[in-house]
Amino acid sequence: MTLKHPKLHTLSAVILCSVLALSACKKATVQETAQAENDAMLVLVPESLREQIQVAEVTSQELSDTLRVAGQIDFDEQALTRIGASVTGRVTQIQATLGQVVNKGDTLALINSSELSGSQLAYLKARSEKELHRRNMDRAKTLFEADVISAAEMNRRESEYEIAAAETRAAQDQLRVLGVSAKSIERLGATGTIDSVAGVVATIKGVVVERKIAAGQVVQPSDVLFAVADLSRVWAVAQVPEQQISQVKVGQAVSIEVPALENEKLVGKLIYVGQTVNPETRTVLVRTELDNKGGRLKPSMLASMLIQSSPVKRVVVPVTSVVRQDDTDHVFVEQAENSFKLTPVKLAAEQNGQRVVLEGLKPGMRIVSEGAFHVNNHRNLAEMENGG
Repeated sequence: MTLKHPKLHTLSAVILCSVLALSACKKATVQETAQAENDAMLVLVPESLREQIQVAEVTSQELSDTLRVAGQIDFDEQALTRIGASVTGRVTQIQATLGQVVNKGDTLALINSSELSGSQLAYLKARSEKELHRRNMDRAKTLFEADVISAAEMNRRESEYEIAAAETRAAQDQLRVLGVSAKSIERLGATGTIDSVAGVVATIKGVVVERKIAAGQVVQPSDVLFAVADLSRVWAVAQVPEQQISQVKVGQAVSIEVPALENEKLVGKLIYVGQTVNPETRTVLVRTELDNKGGRLKPSMLASMLIQSSPVKRVVVPVTSVVRQDDTDHVFVEQAENSFKLTPVKLAAEQNGQRVVLEGLKPGMRIVSEGAFHVNNHRNLAEMENGG
């Protein structure tokens, strides 16, 4: 049945509007309730807190990552020499001890060698043969000029002299190989006195850092008997994991911390980055050079190497803006004047009073830079009062 009476039609319209308004009101109430629940992270800063906080924009800065790797102090291999015997023989005397400072040319040990005496005898014989053939050649020249002997005979005697001279030079070279100096060879030729004792001589000035010799020991030229190192400069070496080797280049500044020196920081530059990966440790060797004129650094001392990578632009926030909530880092992001929202972020470790932002913030956003702790206490108190 259709209602055509005007009053009834108006009444129906009023009732319909009321129903719709009630429905909209209920819907708005549900939305407000949900918004209130979601706005638990929102904080309206009261007047009493405004003087205790500061607000600033999130910025980007050029930062270098610091790579810390374990290492140690080592010898400078360019200032380390390993010394052996120049002849085969038996050790008769040791004159250098471990840790002793020696000069270039100092005798470290003495060796009695039949090989040396045999080579000296061979040299004397060769000199004698040379002198004999020299006299024969001179006599042959005189006889040839007097037409007593033929040219062939004179040539034969010249050839014998040249062979004897070559044998003498070969015997002399052999003595030099055995470590006999030019002055000693000259003295041997003048006096004819054979000396079977050879010295093991320091080739650089430094400290005896290794000794592998004992009295009565039979040694050969292939044996290393001493190691002498110039410790006025040393190396700091470390093994960098292959995943981080891209951050490391020759010439980069590094800091060295040595626990034995109360972690005093020494500054240097990388002089070497290895070209191969150690297949067992999956690391690459890096090296820096350090001055050690005072002798404080000892090879094999433990050290940590701090390597600064190339600067990269990073989003950063001050550590004073970060609060810890539910085991997560948060900052208060400005929503409106005096209104801030507690926002979760992912941050890197602290570096010079700042933390690098990995996720959650962009440059230009405004955050509470100072006093975030007070703002969070106010938020927690309000939540407790509301029964949250």
